[in-house]
Amino acid sequence: MLTTKDLTLHYGQSQILHGIDVEARTGEVTCIMGTNGVGKTSLLKAISGTHPLSGGTVTLDGQSVGGLPAHRLAHAGIGYVPQGRMIFPLLTVKENMETAYACLPRAEHRIPDEIYELFPILKEFLHRRGGDLSGGQQQQLAIARAMLTKPKLLLLDEPTEGIQPNIIQQIGRVIEYLRDQGNMAIILVEQYFEFAYALADRFYVMKRGAVTSSGTKGEIAKDTLMAEVSV
Repeated sequence: MLTTKDLTLHYGQSQILHGIDVEARTGEVTCIMGTNGVGKTSLLKAISGTHPLSGGTVTLDGQSVGGLPAHRLAHAGIGYVPQGRMIFPLLTVKENMETAYACLPRAEHRIPDEIYELFPILKEFLHRRGGDLSGGQQQQLAIARAMLTKPKLLLLDEPTEGIQPNIIQQIGRVIEYLRDQGNMAIILVEQYFEFAYALADRFYVMKRGAVTSSGTKGEIAKDTLMAEVSV
């Protein structure tokens, strides 16, 4: 579903990503791992169009999409749940979800029952403002909003950060459900090792803005992977 080739990114004069080659397949969870500050979030920003590429190519479902702005990539099928969630604090839960309609034809402007089945709290809090939700509830809302765009590729940046354990378990079940539906590729950036290892089919380890190792769960031993992503 997604391939990046020799992807580079700069912030001003500083080069942050160095020739990143990543592949994410439909029906799989691809996990980007590494310590803080190695460029994981920058990679998702580059793929999602929220920070312009400096070089390299991004191919989505066979089409070259590198260099397109974020709103065009959202229409093309990239759903992005950023670190920090980026909920609109003064909009209600329902209004936050309805912002996803910008990516959909008018005939599909509705919230399917599937969303409420996966995230029952959102139906209960439909008219509550986004800023009044807990961190875990905001995370559920952010994932639901991305799902509403019907993405081919779903990018999740640290979905367990600051979240209570019962919500982490629920988010894990949702990621498993989406993977098992078999109609999207998922890229997960995650520091919580056990959570990431349990979900991932394929791993990329980053250090200093470059991929230093990669492979499927069957190709990389758990102990080896843990040692590579430890400080």
